[in-house]
Amino acid sequence: MSYLHWIVGCTLGTAWLWRLVDAAMGVPKLVDVSRPEWDRQPAGQPRVSIIVPACNEEEDIEATLTRLITLDYDNYEVIAVDDRSTDRTGEVIERIASSVPSERLKVIHIDKLPPGWMGKTHAMWTAGNHAVGDWLLFTDADVLFKPDAVRRALAYAESERADHIVLFPCMIMKRPGEKMMIAFFQMLFVFGHRPWKVADPKARDHIGVGAFNLIRRRVYEAIGTYRALRFEVLDDMKLGKVVKNAGFAQRNVFGADLISIRWAKGALGVVHNLTKNFFAIMSFQWLRALGSCFALAFLNLMPFAGIILAHGWLRLAYGIALVSMFFIYVGISRRSDIPAYYFVLHPVSTTLFVYIMLRSTFLTLVRGGVAWRGTFYPLEDLRRGMV
Repeated sequence: MSYLHWIVGCTLGTAWLWRLVDAAMGVPKLVDVSRPEWDRQPAGQPRVSIIVPACNEEEDIEATLTRLITLDYDNYEVIAVDDRSTDRTGEVIERIASSVPSERLKVIHIDKLPPGWMGKTHAMWTAGNHAVGDWLLFTDADVLFKPDAVRRALAYAESERADHIVLFPCMIMKRPGEKMMIAFFQMLFVFGHRPWKVADPKARDHIGVGAFNLIRRRVYEAIGTYRALRFEVLDDMKLGKVVKNAGFAQRNVFGADLISIRWAKGALGVVHNLTKNFFAIMSFQWLRALGSCFALAFLNLMPFAGIILAHGWLRLAYGIALVSMFFIYVGISRRSDIPAYYFVLHPVSTTLFVYIMLRSTFLTLVRGGVAWRGTFYPLEDLRRGMV
């Protein structure tokens, strides 16, 4: 048993300490475009087309569009897409559009989804065909923009000669369950995707965020537009993947609260939102999903169990893992409203994320596909459409 504790403890201690050091060295390299030096006009003031797909978003779409049409950058258009909504989304969009010049806000209504498309990717592709901007900004219908958000991000993009920019959103969290789950999700993100390596053309790390994917139009067309991602559940991340794989310059930046979003309401809201995605992350392979559940539990629960079950100096490696984990929470707390003491809830959030993976896998296999926003997508088509 002592030998086993020694192997497990050293493995966990090394893994968490390595990730802590890697993050501590890498995160400071990321630019924060909310800083004063980026409060400027982008070179050449290129035109931007901001694309907002919306399906049954009557609660949020008005606040989002109201902010987007009052940005402090002159050369842009907003294209709002009512994607087969069954609520008042289309009505709200039309009401806002009636008081805004047509060159500022365009409205597209989609009544039918063609075969072979996910609803969101089809909406974004359709809007892209109507866009006239040199840059395309794909965002979500519940994202709140500050007036200078687009101008600052674009100034950085032009300065860096980047082709694809991701601006990390500020997460609005009102309940302890949201903070607990989002903290864990951010830690997963640190393990799975190293944001500080995205700019390195030699690294495979890539990124995409549905709240803010800003891409040059010529690059968007070169990668095949959203037609290349027409049946991708993870359309935002896969956009980043195809951009990076094609050899274009990708960057991700912090921005404080330049853009903000309330991603979920409570811990169960996070469970609901991620159920659609988690099996897709595993490429719809159930063995890979089960293996990931084991890896999640091992990496995140064993340090807590080991510090209790081991004795004497054998606790040291588990302690290193826990201390490293805690300092990652400290890093998260510096850029969010999640206090570092949420570290003590890490075993709870781990258990819930394992549940999400199992739930996503089970429901997708039993249903034979994914149901989302009132549309059912068969598993066979989802597997065939993966990028």
